[in-house]
Amino acid sequence: MNTSKFFRSALDQGRGVLRLAPNWVPRAHMRAGGRLRLHPNDLFAFGPHRGAFDERWLASNVKANNGPDTRPDEGLSYVEFGGELAPLAAVTGDSWQVLCKLFDNAVPIPFHLHRQKYEAYFYPAQYNHSPGAFPYTFFGLEPHTSREDIRRCLARWSEGDNGILYHSKAYKLKPGTGWQVDVGVLHAPGTMVTYEPQAPFDAGSAFESICAGDPLPWDYLTKELPEAQRNDIDAILDLVDWGLNTDPFFADTNFRAPRMARSGDTYLEKWIVYGSPHFSARELTIGPGMSTTLQDAAAYGALVVEGHGTINGLPAETPTLLRFGQMSADEFFVTAAAAADGVTITNTSAIEPLVILKHFGPRHPEAAEFLPS
Repeated sequence: MNTSKFFRSALDQGRGVLRLAPNWVPRAHMRAGGRLRLHPNDLFAFGPHRGAFDERWLASNVKANNGPDTRPDEGLSYVEFGGELAPLAAVTGDSWQVLCKLFDNAVPIPFHLHRQKYEAYFYPAQYNHSPGAFPYTFFGLEPHTSREDIRRCLARWSEGDNGILYHSKAYKLKPGTGWQVDVGVLHAPGTMVTYEPQAPFDAGSAFESICAGDPLPWDYLTKELPEAQRNDIDAILDLVDWGLNTDPFFADTNFRAPRMARSGDTYLEKWIVYGSPHFSARELTIGPGMSTTLQDAAAYGALVVEGHGTINGLPAETPTLLRFGQMSADEFFVTAAAAADGVTITNTSAIEPLVILKHFGPRHPEAAEFLPS
């Protein structure tokens, strides 16, 4: 393949908008909820030992961290044009510093934190016709929790449930809202399908010894630490940001309700992820039979979650059911040049709105108003 010609042609066709292939990622120790619109016969397409596809990565230049069996291109997004594929990274290089996911689990994720990865959650109504078995997420620690309390939990790792969730609080999840999760904050996501913009890393440390009845090895807690510190309880406890976790106003600081971004006669756009310098996201709704041209101050990844239409002339539609390896028309990457020039989006339905989620990388200038002063 002549890669330069491929991208020139693809960029010309969409006037700076690229269509992306679905990017499915399995997790061996998770249980997929089956709501990402992938055919149920294909949930284990990488083999049962790899686990089911419970994640779809969006506009990703990040390789998945799934252990020794990880495939060379696992987690990386590809541009489709003329029946051929080429990596998105060939267009963006190092300029695209954000990863976004849809994740869908039948049971909660273990209580964990990240050393490098800031992230945010939004619960799209279009993917949450069923909230799952446990639509609650544990965030942070109760304000009175001490370092010694968590030390005792870690010391009980091999005795069964180490009881760490007794020191946290679960919040009921609401479609159309979300949360901010900073580095060092413990969290155990619930069973709603989640749209997750995040910093471009894929690693974490689990502090819960048993989750949904499944024992977790000590390595799930310590694998991101230098080998010499993997049995050093103080080094492990130092991963926790105690101030953020025990904030008595955690919900006031980290809960996110939608905020108006802009609107017109044909469209409505809201901020759904904001308050972080690392990423932001908006939800765009185009009315039935309507069309609009919108400029943006930065490149973005786009996911169509409801309806059908066109984006700069490219067909755009929400899939009902996809087979593994099948192309879709619901995911796009909009270059910075195209965003600045303006992207024309048309809703070709006479009845249904066209709804698109748009995620941006660091320091979107219009999101600066939501940053802490």
